[in-house]
Amino acid sequence: MRNLEPANFERIIHDKQTRLFCCQNKNLEVIFSNYGARIIALYYGEVNVTPSYPSLDAYMSPTIAPYHGATVGRYANRIAKGKFVLNGKEYQLPINNEPNHLHGGPEGFHRKIWNIVRTKSTGITFAHFSKEGTEGYPGNMNVSVTYSLTEEDELVISYMAKTTEATPFNITNHAFFNLNGEGSILDHQLQINANSYNPVDATLIPTGIEKVDGSAFDFRESKRIGEHINKEEEQIKIGGGYDHNFVLNKEGSALSFAAKVIGDKSGIVMEVFTEEPGIQLFSGNFEAVKGDPSTFRNTFCLETQHFPDSPNQPGFPNSILQPGEVFESKTIYRFSR
Repeated sequence: MRNLEPANFERIIHDKQTRLFCCQNKNLEVIFSNYGARIIALYYGEVNVTPSYPSLDAYMSPTIAPYHGATVGRYANRIAKGKFVLNGKEYQLPINNEPNHLHGGPEGFHRKIWNIVRTKSTGITFAHFSKEGTEGYPGNMNVSVTYSLTEEDELVISYMAKTTEATPFNITNHAFFNLNGEGSILDHQLQINANSYNPVDATLIPTGIEKVDGSAFDFRESKRIGEHINKEEEQIKIGGGYDHNFVLNKEGSALSFAAKVIGDKSGIVMEVFTEEPGIQLFSGNFEAVKGDPSTFRNTFCLETQHFPDSPNQPGFPNSILQPGEVFESKTIYRFSR
């Protein structure tokens, strides 16, 4: 478990035991917790590219690291005012990011103790039953997430879900990365395969789709994350940096290239491939709270997803899962030097 003490991650929560699990191949070692079906540490060689906390306390805290490495849902990102209308009925979800609903609510997937379906040396599958009415969502839902390591130094994340009633569904992993292991991420080189992105209002709800041309959001060619992070643009000011969804260049839901990041000191390369239509770039815009190693702009997120607030925006890709359908989606993080 490298520098982690397993006992510090063991709790009994709602009569369920939390613990750590380790999967590895020649170059990758990933440490997971069933609390939130989350990545606790991801080592490529000797570098932990997802800065870790020493105990479960930080991940259970609502202010330190509630989403770090977690599986996030039922609906990752924001739903405006926590409201949506489905089949003629209006639903009200908890408001936990005033005035909006964020990441499935305060008791979303990130706070659940997931069941262990199977484990092997190079992979693990977690499963969760989400009861109808949990955080205000309709339908009983069965969800699973499988993490697999390949010989190509890939971490493959495969999601599956079924529901008994139509429900909004948008699942992602919320890993916070630093390819140097520590320090500023502003000199990381980033490329995003997107000609467009979602500008947002003052509460970070999308207002439509705009081209990235000539803006701080043009990452079609690789550039430093920090190159335009303080640019005098309204969207940069609203986000305090980057906290926006990028509309990936793709047709349909085929697995395709989404992004590439290079650690300026380590030389570690991370490529992202996904079947999802979007990817959220978050540049660590908030000042750290006590006990948080991922201080201001010392980590970044690249969360593959459907678009924020899709249940309220008919022009966005459909995010309603219907009974009888099987949701399946795959995202790959590939590492190299």
